[in-house]
Amino acid sequence: MLGLKNSTKLIATMLLLSPSILAACEDASPELELRTLSEQNLIDILVGSCIQSTRNCDPSQSIADVKAALAEGKVFQTITTENVPEDGMVVAVQGIGGGGPWQHVIDRTTEQGLPVIEDPRRSTVELFSEYTGKEVAALVRSEAAGATATALLLGADMGIPTLDGGITGRAVPEVQQSIPWINGISSVPTAIITPWGDQIIIKHAIDEYRVEDITRAIAVASAGDATITMTPMSGDQLKLGILDGNLSEAELYGRTVREAREAGEDPISELVKVSGGYKLFEGVVTKAEDRGDRGFNWVEAEFEGVDEYEGRSYRVYVKNENIVTWIDGQLDAMAPDYIYNLDPDTGESTLGVGYGGYVVGEKVAMVGVPGAPAWRSEKGIELIGPRHFGFDFDYIPIEELQD
Repeated sequence: MLGLKNSTKLIATMLLLSPSILAACEDASPELELRTLSEQNLIDILVGSCIQSTRNCDPSQSIADVKAALAEGKVFQTITTENVPEDGMVVAVQGIGGGGPWQHVIDRTTEQGLPVIEDPRRSTVELFSEYTGKEVAALVRSEAAGATATALLLGADMGIPTLDGGITGRAVPEVQQSIPWINGISSVPTAIITPWGDQIIIKHAIDEYRVEDITRAIAVASAGDATITMTPMSGDQLKLGILDGNLSEAELYGRTVREAREAGEDPISELVKVSGGYKLFEGVVTKAEDRGDRGFNWVEAEFEGVDEYEGRSYRVYVKNENIVTWIDGQLDAMAPDYIYNLDPDTGESTLGVGYGGYVVGEKVAMVGVPGAPAWRSEKGIELIGPRHFGFDFDYIPIEELQD
């Protein structure tokens, strides 16, 4: 049990954890509101999440997965932060990549014929609940891109809602780069499952940097992949740990570019309007160098401008995600502000290759959006600003660079 203080809250929690009870007792908890998502809602969310991701992203497999789940009768629901009971437990579930994985481990496990477990996402939630003794009331996406589909699909499978929020609002290269940690909420205890079913609990870590070190090392030693359940928050902590409405923002982005195309309008221009951002550049990739090392993909890409950017050049530095960009050798945008690489014809994220990769010859429109206020705090800039990545300059807000 969640230890709620009165029977009304107890009923609310039971409803939240069991859709079947919700159907039978719909009027028992008028304060509880769940939104059921249609197929189009889900497609728009997944497309928009790829836009938010600040790197290349292909939503096609995620879209196919949710369509298959809907065909099986699965129900996708979201819940707002104010509707999560104070003692309700919310967790994030995500995959963690390991660029430059240990090849000898891949070779040995292949030779051993070790079977890969069917659903590590559910297994990590179950491991977390077993260790903590707490049921999970709702899931929150750990970042944009694939983690959105993870939260939605797992929630539909387990019969629990996905929070209309996010702990990053974008994709981030490192585990400690999150809104909860900015506000002192730890990601431990953390449950980790490897592709072969190894179970690991991080009970305590010195700080969030060590959580990143440990989980990344496990991924590198596990064919470049692991699944983690982390950042447990009670309902009364969500105001500090969540970017509220962040999933609705993803839906807005996806719907905006879809409707723009349907109306024969420029999807990039329409996206810039609704996001409050800036069109930074449009061009063709002329150079893209990437390497996997220490669990990350490091990429440097260059572009030649087209149309209104004819004769101009662009450069992007990537650590899994777009971190810093330059136009004609001058700083143009940087984290913690969001830098989106988009297909100029569709407004959707470019497909690229790998994490953060670009493909020579592909057309790209770069769009920049001011980061959330929490990211622009002193702690947020420390976590994901340019000096964190080794650059010898301070963060400059995108609106100043574009002025």
